Amino acid sequence: MNAQTEMLAELKSRRPGHTLPRKFYTDPSFFQLDLEAIFYREWLFAGHDCELPAPGAFFTLQVGEYPIVVVRSDDGAIRAFHNTCRHRGSRICAAAKGSVVKLVCPYHNWTYELDGRLRYARDMGADFDAKAHGLKPVHCESVGGYVWICLAKQAPDFSAFRDSVEPYLAPHRLTDAKVAFESTIVENGNWKLVWENNRECYHCRGNHPELCKTFPETPTVSGISGAMKDPVIVQHWEHCEAAGLPSRFALSADGQHRATRMPLLRDAVSYTLSGNAAVNRPLSDAVTAEKIGALLLFHYPSIWNHVLGDHAVSFRVAPIGPKQTQLTTKWLVHKDAVEGEDYSIDELIKVWTATNNQDRKIVEENQIGVSSPVFEPGPYAPTHEGGVMQFVEWYASFIERSLGSDAVKLRSVA
Repeated sequence: MNAQTEMLAELKSRRPGHTLPRKFYTDPSFFQLDLEAIFYREWLFAGHDCELPAPGAFFTLQVGEYPIVVVRSDDGAIRAFHNTCRHRGSRICAAAKGSVVKLVCPYHNWTYELDGRLRYARDMGADFDAKAHGLKPVHCESVGGYVWICLAKQAPDFSAFRDSVEPYLAPHRLTDAKVAFESTIVENGNWKLVWENNRECYHCRGNHPELCKTFPETPTVSGISGAMKDPVIVQHWEHCEAAGLPSRFALSADGQHRATRMPLLRDAVSYTLSGNAAVNRPLSDAVTAEKIGALLLFHYPSIWNHVLGDHAVSFRVAPIGPKQTQLTTKWLVHKDAVEGEDYSIDELIKVWTATNNQDRKIVEENQIGVSSPVFEPGPYAPTHEGGVMQFVEWYASFIERSLGSDAVKLRSVA
């Protein structure tokens, strides 16, 4: 039995409302299938528009085996390319971010325009066709200040996601923001454990004292259902919508992405120990309402977000190996907010830095436990872990569709 057949068999026989079997969190061949069936085929969050303020600005990222560079071209468009020279394959941009006039391979100085065209390749002979050796493009889209890429030859339709989430993001004008701080940590756990931990607050009371000062642990906020019947949440939606902020629960038909605006505890307006704003200047001059809580937005498999009145926080999930995941967190503030005057970095990042580190320890202990040969899938708590069940159902359905389709050919199972 090959890995693809085994994975499908495990999914078809799994118990609903229970964790996935051990191999889904530990096995290298299952991990490779995750990469090829999901991460190499789906839209992934790459970064923010504001990180590319002018032509020549770029940032790089790694998606499994693929190095990628995202750059703002001379015409102002944001484009993405495979960060691999068309000569002998050297990585072109090694830095995490920077600014260039051209994209120049450091090996033999092949030089590319910012739109990917090959501009210069020394002594390649009269028959050399420069037009046939431009950088290989990667599908790239921008919505609400977020840059998305897709490595597939034919990208899935992006319009449904854009149409759904853009009204929620637009008032916050994140294209006019700046990244005030960025951190990257490596969690020694499978990427699905990282997501499962994120999708519930069943663990919050005993693990996140800083976050729990402002973020409600009630299942109607952190879960996937019940919000429409929670009078506190409905009242909050009405308050925000009266100010022109789309807020009600919007979950895609396939369960892949969700947007909703949720209240914070009591009179809190931001994720700080006091509940006061971390940034004196509002994130968007277009949002004038007070106590708007947090816009909670996720898109499987690569990002979750919290967008508040004074700042926004994005979390990018990037699998490294079967038992290792990279989490990159970015804190965004208004582009004209001044550090030391409008905000302090320590106050801005304190809550989520602590929470990320606490979650890292949780995920790592979870990984150690599920790696035991005696581990068997346990039941989720229906009230508190509905969001986890929803994620697992999305994952199982997505994998079954991908691996069960004759149109999908995966290298690892060819």
